[in-house]
Formats: sequence, C-alpha cells, structure tokens
Amino acid sequence: MIYTCTLNLAIDLFIETDKMQAHTVNRTNDDDIQANGKGVNVSLILKQLGIGNTALGFQAGFTGQYINDFLKEKAISTHFIEVPGMTRINVFTQVNETGEEFKLVNKGPKIPTEKVTEFLHTLEELLQSGDYLCVSGSLPQGVAPEILVSISQICNEKNVNLIIDSSYKEVLNCLPYKPFLLKPNEEELAAWYDVKLKTKQDYLVYAKRLIADGAQNVLLSLGGDGAIFINKEMVLAGNSPKGKVVNTACAGDTLLGTFLAGVINKKPIDKTLKQAIAAGSSTAFRQGLTDFSDVDQLEAQIKIETIETSKEEVSA
Repeated sequence: MIYTCTLNLAIDLFIETDKMQAHTVNRTNDDDIQANGKGVNVSLILKQLGIGNTALGFQAGFTGQYINDFLKEKAISTHFIEVPGMTRINVFTQVNETGEEFKLVNKGPKIPTEKVTEFLHTLEELLQSGDYLCVSGSLPQGVAPEILVSISQICNEKNVNLIIDSSYKEVLNCLPYKPFLLKPNEEELAAWYDVKLKTKQDYLVYAKRLIADGAQNVLLSLGGDGAIFINKEMVLAGNSPKGKVVNTACAGDTLLGTFLAGVINKKPIDKTLKQAIAAGSSTAFRQGLTDFSDVDQLEAQIKIETIETSKEEVSA
C-alpha cells in the first residue's frame, strides 16, 4: 500500500495580477483555489499515474473537510484525524508587471498532544511490511519536528519504505533508521549541514554524506537547474527544460510524486528521473498541477548524465 502524509494540510489560493501596489485595491486577472499540502500533491500525482494511495494527516474545520471531499472525488482514500481549529489557507500571487511571485503561507491549527499520539498509533496499525509512506511538508503548531524521528522508527521496525520531504534539520536524526528516500532542495541541504553550497560538486559531497549516514536514496531538487539522484551505486543528474515559470509552489511535489511512481513501477532510474524533472517543470509552467499533456515534449529537452564521484566524496 502507498500512503502519503500531510501533517499541515492547506487550501492554496493562486492569484494572477498585473500590478501589486500598496494601499490600493489591486484587481486580479485570474484566481484558482486548490486543495493542497505537499503530501496531497504527491497523492494527486500518483493517482494520475495510475497508483492508488491513501492520504494521512490532520484536518480541521470546513477547510479541512473541503480537502477530504476533494480527494475522495478524485478517488483517493483518506484517513485524516479531525482536530480543532481550521486547516490553513495560503496565498500565492503572481505579478505580471514585475515577474515577481509572492508566497504567503500560514501556520495551520494547533494540534493537541493526544491527537499527535493518536496519529502515531494509527501509523502503527495501518503500516505493513513493504508499504511506502511519503511524509511531506511543514508541521502545524503543537507538533515538534522530532515526530519525524518517531515516524522513522516505526517505519524501520515495520520494514516500510519511508520517503521524507521536509526542511527540518531533525531529518538528519532519522538517518540511523535508513529512510528509503530523502528529497531536499539545495537550500535545505545547506541548512542541514550549516554550510554554503555554490557548485554541483558541493551538492554532491553533502548529498553523499546523507547516503553514508543512512539514507538509501537522495533526490536533490535544484529548481531551474534540474535534479540529481544519488545512492551507493549511482549518481545521475538532469537539467530542467525551458519555459515560462508561473508557479513554483507544487513543482517539487510533482517531481517527487512522479519519481516515486517510477520507482514503484520498477522503471529504469534514468527514465524515471527524466520524466520526474519534466513533470515538475510542467507544473512550474502552469497554475496548478501538471496533467502530463506536455511532459513528453519537455522530456525531449532533458539530458540525463551519469556523474562519476571519487571515494573521498562518497565518504565525506
């Protein structure tokens, strides 16, 4: 079974406007409301690619129910835990005149301690050996980053393939439990190790350190520069295709969901990486998630290359 986990669900409001001026009414050209949260996006991408999955997490109020209903309409199973408050609404604004994108992201509801305990018990009951669990995104109020370690322990004990896409430094404390895949971006990787990363060689050194410390695989997202896949056997890099960036909010989730689908379907890693980069770029070039209609065309612009690394880099 495939599970996604979004502990801090969101409804995202996307706005396009020509100008953004202070102290005046700014009229918009277009708007769109989407059920969101990083794990929700992964669920939607997996479903598009024919992979059934169940979405886990906390939901609150009518906004949380909207997400639950939306996923069920898409034939995606849910197992959300109801909590007090309201699931958050985030706002993303694209300003055409300046080419700027503004992202306003709210905190989310405060989760009671007993609900956190209930969530972990739910994982222990649901997860079976060989399952995949993809934990993505930020944490709501009341949930400490150490929950990632608790989730890692459960997955390790149950032989579950754990995928983590989260910026918290506590991800490093999960490495002894051998997570199946980590998906940092370059900023997160630098923050985890308190370093500045300037070159592809820098990225490789620290991504390889994640592998040396316990991660089985790493998918490093580099935004407009593509992505790199690393494990003990190989290092593959791919460039991003060209296009007009409209919204970057969900591109990384699309990259991850598409890559995970390829892994589950046992496709060659190089082809999986190429499709994942193309799909992530397709999402970046539109308001919502990709529908995969232009992914083949974008793939034609992507070249996957094998990068040789020295033993010193691997053990850094």
